[in-house]
Amino acid sequence: MMVAPAPDAARTDATRVDGTRTAVSIADVLAAQSRLDGTVVRTPVGEYPDVDRAAGTTVVVKHENQQRTGAFKARGASNLLLSMSDAERARGVVAYSTGNHAQGVAYAARLTGTACTIVMPDDPNPVKLRAVLDQGADVLLQGATFDDARAHATALAAASGARLVGAANEPAIIAGVGSLYLELFQQAPGLDVLVVPVGGGSGAAAAGLVASAVAPGTEVIGVQSAASPAAHDSWHAGTLLERANTTRAEGLAVGCGFEITQALMRRHLADFVLVTDEQISAAQQLYLTGAHTVAEGAGAAALAAVLADPERFAGRHVGVVCTGGNASGDELRRALGRADAPAPD
Repeated sequence: MMVAPAPDAARTDATRVDGTRTAVSIADVLAAQSRLDGTVVRTPVGEYPDVDRAAGTTVVVKHENQQRTGAFKARGASNLLLSMSDAERARGVVAYSTGNHAQGVAYAARLTGTACTIVMPDDPNPVKLRAVLDQGADVLLQGATFDDARAHATALAAASGARLVGAANEPAIIAGVGSLYLELFQQAPGLDVLVVPVGGGSGAAAAGLVASAVAPGTEVIGVQSAASPAAHDSWHAGTLLERANTTRAEGLAVGCGFEITQALMRRHLADFVLVTDEQISAAQQLYLTGAHTVAEGAGAAALAAVLADPERFAGRHVGVVCTGGNASGDELRRALGRADAPAPD
């Protein structure tokens, strides 16, 4: 059953604050949902007493950690590659990522028979690296950070003629990610607030776009690590900024804001907050012990924001997206080994 759009849903959300076009609309999201049918999983939602007790309110979890490749990124990458022409795919694709976008692009490339090269920072999460290689992609390790990998991938694509597939400034990726929020609002109607983690911003941009069309009463809040606050600071400043990029949460480890996602987030987000890496680890532990689910750092950030500000969310019906579950063993041991973490009641 499709959620009925709000009366203004036909209006395209394709105007950037600077007057240029983002070319992303709710119609694009609906087309992506149809295109992705059978390609991605309609992931479940869950409610957990231990999580509700810790948060002091009702929390609905959307389990994108159960998506193909273990993260929501498979939706956007698949929509983009399925939208490309045969001639475009014949030139191959190049992507840059700390891991989940890499897996999503590699999965979509294998699905469509497209040659794929992924540039990742040095010393990547071994779980994510192995998964990318298992999909058949070529992997290059370059630089210490996401931004180093991005620069190398950009140069490689320019030299080879391959299609550069970014993680943020891609309308087709945002539209594909929007399919998860259409699902969520069908599965859990009546949410008062939805909290979404932000790295490059495709998830929060898509969440705000979809909420404005099908659930305009739902407040959408972005959350990022205080150790990598570029998207947060760009949103609050109203201009693209670069910031230090030192978070342990790989999916949030982005050092700059991106034009298209920032434009959509400025239009639709009610707020954008920061959490610490320690608060993220605490939320990972609660997912493990209270919901019996594995969340990587970025996947736990939305819950971390709810736990960090109980007064803000008290008495509200809260949705959070567990965006990925591709955590390394060291990451999970760190979360479970937190001596100050309370056990569930």
